[in-house]
Amino acid sequence: MSADEGLELTVRGAEKRDAGRGIARLPEPVRKRLGVLSGDTVVVTGASETVAKVWPAGGDTPDDAILVDADTRTNAGAKIGGVVTVRTIDVDDARSVTLSMPDDVAFEDNERAVELIKRAIRDRPIQPGGQIHFESLSADPFVVGETAPDGMVRVTDSTELKLSTEGRVSRVVSSIAGKNENADAPPAGGSDDTGASPTITYEDIGGLDEELDLVREMIELPLSEPEVFAHLGIDPPKGVLLYGPPGTGKTLIAQAVANEVDATFVDVSGPEIMSKYKGESEEKLREKFAEAGENAPAIVFFDEIDSIAGKRDDDGDVENRVVGQLLSLMDGLDARGDVVVIGATNRVDTLDPALRRGGRFDREIEIGVPNEQGRREILDVHTRRMPLADDVDTDRVASRTHGFVGADLESLVTEAAMVALRRGRRDDADAPLTGLRVTRSDVDAAMAAVDPSAMREYVAESPTTTFADVGGLTEAKQTLERAVTWPLTYAPLFDAAETDPPTGVLLHGPPGTGKTLLARAIAGESGVNFVQVAGPELLDRYVGESEKAVREVFERARQAAPAIVFFDEIDAVATDRDGAGAGGDSGVGQRVVSQLLTELDRVSDHPNLVVLAATNRKAALDPALLRPGRLESHVHVPDPDDAARREILDVHLDGRPVADDVDRDDLAARTGGLSGADITAVVREASMRAIEDVAGAYDGEVANDHADEVVVTPDHFEAALKRVGSSGG
Repeated sequence: MSADEGLELTVRGAEKRDAGRGIARLPEPVRKRLGVLSGDTVVVTGASETVAKVWPAGGDTPDDAILVDADTRTNAGAKIGGVVTVRTIDVDDARSVTLSMPDDVAFEDNERAVELIKRAIRDRPIQPGGQIHFESLSADPFVVGETAPDGMVRVTDSTELKLSTEGRVSRVVSSIAGKNENADAPPAGGSDDTGASPTITYEDIGGLDEELDLVREMIELPLSEPEVFAHLGIDPPKGVLLYGPPGTGKTLIAQAVANEVDATFVDVSGPEIMSKYKGESEEKLREKFAEAGENAPAIVFFDEIDSIAGKRDDDGDVENRVVGQLLSLMDGLDARGDVVVIGATNRVDTLDPALRRGGRFDREIEIGVPNEQGRREILDVHTRRMPLADDVDTDRVASRTHGFVGADLESLVTEAAMVALRRGRRDDADAPLTGLRVTRSDVDAAMAAVDPSAMREYVAESPTTTFADVGGLTEAKQTLERAVTWPLTYAPLFDAAETDPPTGVLLHGPPGTGKTLLARAIAGESGVNFVQVAGPELLDRYVGESEKAVREVFERARQAAPAIVFFDEIDAVATDRDGAGAGGDSGVGQRVVSQLLTELDRVSDHPNLVVLAATNRKAALDPALLRPGRLESHVHVPDPDDAARREILDVHLDGRPVADDVDRDDLAARTGGLSGADITAVVREASMRAIEDVAGAYDGEVANDHADEVVVTPDHFEAALKRVGSSGG
């Protein structure tokens, strides 16, 4: 087909930031063949025709593809993976355009509404019958009515825009004046009405492209092209199980697929199904499947399916009957494939095994924690209508949010907007908030307030401590850097050498030498999540609970990777199993060590997870823990020598009001035998004595007005040295 007649291209989903903008992104070879420039208009023809504005596609886009959003796909009668014809067209500027509003929206301030909507579609080509989403106003689309001149036109500053409510039952929105066209974010969910298709599209889902392809393969094809399966002589899949941590997008994927294939979406809530009356729960379940069959093609979606389909046992009579009914209904689904069941859970191991076989849930797809590129896409989704200041770098935010799932990033963006709102009201209460922009400082404040949900139970953090806060210990720093930072920074070099990075590092040495500080510092240097686990916290008197706690720590850390799991005082839970008294704790110590060894062996398969451990009793540890492949790097953290003590003193004294006649070299020499913690205590005690001098010289709070008189002198250090002893004995 010639460029004059148009080019046949394969439809792909739009970039996340393009949703709702009427943009068609074309690869450079296609753009040249069509002879169009950025901003020109093209006609996209599938089952019907629509117009879109040309923008360039990224270099990784195939040469036979076109990237368009859900509205454009709907207007063109095309689906992802389908073929459309693209040709150029010259469109006239519109003198007037009428938009028909959804049933659930009308405006009191019509003039303000027209201004905001017109600004959102300025320079955009449209055609009668096309739909346009304004997600901050309604989940349903606005529809283009009459245009003058008639046909495909472009909206300009001089276009007269009319909003029509004729023939519609409308409710009045109190005012649109407080809504900015830049503030519309993707809706959090679909329609609450059972049987209604949600309005989530593929452009509303970031960081899950591979998972979406798998789901589409299992769900979209059976619903849209069942004849393919008949031709192959196989039955289409009946169900797909989505599992993964909370907030990763399992429900969104189900809603998006239902919307893209134009299927009825039957949402089944576990608590709504369960009833105390015998037989009623099963009847409600049958009604849901009957409704799906009557409105086929349909998707029956079980969110949190573990709440109604857990493992059957002798005590759960109602639960057992519900699981049995669900199995029968899935077995009884018509082989035409016009009803597909999707289940979502974050506790996949609690489901009844009978559900997890072919012919029921044919495929299980893990929806995991997004990587940095995925987080970047999710941020694009949630900030695409947000007025961001020039200093906001979403790439930087994506790189600093290890372990954040989609729901966490949505919370982060919302919190940043709320910080900006509070700042705007504080700085100028009378200024119009429509001019407010979210700045880098707003985002940083939000990051301090929002933690990754997968790790909140274990208090994951991103320490601000760095190697600059650790005096001495040069060799230990280098070893930690090689074990933790190198695999993240030089992954291609490890691949080239076919070498796996160290699995774990053991920091050992006398108390107070800085083992915990080193662990926090390497986390701060590498910018990864830091999960600190105190050994005794894992121990539980009930059989199996301690082992379960170890498994959960590692499972959550894998979800939040890249991460460091730090076991402080590991000798509390990993002592030699052959040592004296090993059986005195009913064997719980032995079982915890065995579980810990198992988890350490699994860590080798995850290059972005590093285990650090600290002890001052290395000889007490089980030898199996210390072999290569587990805690293989042993870093001795000794008491500091003269040079190291001087560095530690510099760390603690720099920035303090220290008298000029304080001799740091002399202090370093006189603190021989003291650990880093002891030196910290000496500096703290000297500072307290300096505070005491000023506080004692004035009455009460008057002393606060003389804070500039606080000076730490040699006498204060002399007294502190006499009072602080060595932590080693």
